Amino acid sequence: MGAVGCAATGVNMAVERSVAYFSMEIALSPDLPTYSGGLGMLAGDTIRAAADRGLPMVAVTLLYRKGYFFQQLDAGGGQSEQPVEWVVDDFLTELPQRASVIIESRTVYIRAWQYDVGGTDGGPVPVILLDTDLPENSEWDRHLTDYLYGGDAWLRLCQEIVLGVGGVRLLRALGHRQIKRFHMNEGHASLLTLELLHEEAKKAGRAAFNQADVEAVRSLCVFTTHTPVPAGHDQFPLEFLSRALGSGELDAMKEAFCCEGLLNMTYLALNLSHYVNGVAKKHAEVSQHMFAQYRIDAVTNGVHPATWACPSIQALFDRHIPGWRSDSFMLRYALSIPPLEVWDAHQQAKRRLIEHVNAQTNAGLDHDHFTVCFARRVATYKRADLIFQDLRRLREIAAKAGPFQIVYAGKAHPRDAEGKEIIKRIFQARDALRGQVKVAYLPNYDWEQARLMVAGADVWLNTPQPPLEASGTSGMKAAVNGVPSLSTLDGWWIEGYIGDTTGWAIGERCDLPPAGQDRADCDAASLYDQLEQVVIPAFYKNRGHYLDIMRHAMALNGSFFNTHRMLLQYVLKAYFE
Repeated sequence: MGAVGCAATGVNMAVERSVAYFSMEIALSPDLPTYSGGLGMLAGDTIRAAADRGLPMVAVTLLYRKGYFFQQLDAGGGQSEQPVEWVVDDFLTELPQRASVIIESRTVYIRAWQYDVGGTDGGPVPVILLDTDLPENSEWDRHLTDYLYGGDAWLRLCQEIVLGVGGVRLLRALGHRQIKRFHMNEGHASLLTLELLHEEAKKAGRAAFNQADVEAVRSLCVFTTHTPVPAGHDQFPLEFLSRALGSGELDAMKEAFCCEGLLNMTYLALNLSHYVNGVAKKHAEVSQHMFAQYRIDAVTNGVHPATWACPSIQALFDRHIPGWRSDSFMLRYALSIPPLEVWDAHQQAKRRLIEHVNAQTNAGLDHDHFTVCFARRVATYKRADLIFQDLRRLREIAAKAGPFQIVYAGKAHPRDAEGKEIIKRIFQARDALRGQVKVAYLPNYDWEQARLMVAGADVWLNTPQPPLEASGTSGMKAAVNGVPSLSTLDGWWIEGYIGDTTGWAIGERCDLPPAGQDRADCDAASLYDQLEQVVIPAFYKNRGHYLDIMRHAMALNGSFFNTHRMLLQYVLKAYFE
């Protein structure tokens, strides 16, 4: 699988780390349920790149004993959720150091576990996972860190106190006194700024922080915002803050920052960071309009190629591009790989995917048929069911352009009723298309399924509603494997799309849809036209051209949209500027 990571092997925590990377979720290993989707995968790939480069980083997250959830789907696509069962001690090493936070006047004790992420050239990056399941805590507090994104807003605030405030305190207990930058990967961790403010005030012999402390903390902090969707920005009633941390904290926060009647974690991070970025150029522009009083830069996301290249593609790169694992920029030489070798490697990946899908779903997919894959978190703006807007048209495409099949995967948040309805609609379309277009839905989408899908697809489909896609990284993972994207022009694809060279665009002329037609109708019509007139015919009738597109996806997008490049930008712009 490449340099993914290992259990803790005793990284010397006394070695000073310059960058502390905080994230609510981090995908560390397929065996660890410490992530839900793209944000956690991005965090894990960032840490893997830091280990490759020998960056002196330490990462902080929470330990979720019950994971995000295990998804079960019934015959009609109804989703139900079960806790994830895993044994913490089998994968993590408990550390002796402890920290604590005060919540509702109670002392909540925090234990630390360590997982070391290995790299190709540099030393491992230690990841510290925070856990409140200790006998000295109250029963409620012991379960604070059970679920990722579980519970109500009050539980979420308490978790974020543990992550932000408790995370800084545990780093100090571990001996990290000289951290130069605290990187908040989304606003969940922004309460770390509160602890840093108190540290500054204490150093000056004061009980309360002042503007000088604010400036000092701002110089330490970096903030990456990941979504223009309002639901992605945590907000809490001010009485929650007073209840959790006391009225003194509330008064101090209200005096220092404009909360507009709410504790907005995004604004807290914006106010206390010297560098703020969006995760694609378009996303930075959208965020700049949302937060006009702040300067929002752009660092487009990337993926870790050695993690996401499937075994047959890894072997291909090892033969033709030695050194690619430690230097992803070298993937630009993929254009020199013989096309038939690319095709053979892809066919191996496709066979693994089709065999897995058939074993899991009994869908009877065909190895020789053009295969479309779509795998994302099931949220309304991602429009997972857009391709099923006109089933008659899909039948016509299969009859005229050639047979095709579609593989889906994705979880809806347990409280997202509309997301769950989208899954049911996909199942209904599957049944309606039976015998003409095969559709399969893989349950419990996870890291291992993602690796199969991004490598085994013939085209990667992505249909977000512009401009709501911040970046997206699934198409980047596909590109590393030579799989081109068919996507609406949003997020990273605006930068990665070169027409009929790295893939294809949906809805290029849909910003102003024809009279009487809405954006979804226009995008669906564009999607059908591309499949029928361009993409499927190229696959079946112009295989040489299709292979050129596959190689360009590797060489142009794989060599740029990776975390080695992304991390270098953070180093130059935010960490050590």
